[in-house]
Amino acid sequence: MTETIANRMIMTLKQSINDDMKAALKGGDKAKLAALRLLISAFRQKEIDERIELDDAGVVAVIEKMLKQRKDSITQYEAAGREELAAVEKAEMAVLATYMPQALGTDEIAAAISAAIAECGAKAPADMGKVMALVKPRLAGRADMSEVSKLIKARLAT
Repeated sequence: MTETIANRMIMTLKQSINDDMKAALKGGDKAKLAALRLLISAFRQKEIDERIELDDAGVVAVIEKMLKQRKDSITQYEAAGREELAAVEKAEMAVLATYMPQALGTDEIAAAISAAIAECGAKAPADMGKVMALVKPRLAGRADMSEVSKLIKARLAT
């Protein structure tokens, strides 16, 4: 029995990554294959360590972590003059970034911050933890949380 269109539409991110890895293997795309194998290995390790089955949000969290690691590595490689290693990390970043949800614009991020501040009644910088607790699950994978943190801090300081 062939797979229906409806089944393809409800495909999880993990399934999509596995299918893309198989396609890269068949297509001979070694760079993409290596990056996807690293990703699959990372989320399987997390599943084993925590004895859970990752959903799409969990997979996105793993991808975010890997992207941050790649960014740090690129900075270090470029500082050491190792452009060839930085290029490999950049290629892996490009593959990983394709699985991230579309980033939110500054207006959408500001609206989410405003809603969270209103929801928890935050008034001072001491309330930043409350706001972050509300904002983080809403913006995870769709905004750089360090930038979000800076925006919250600026909003609560005034």
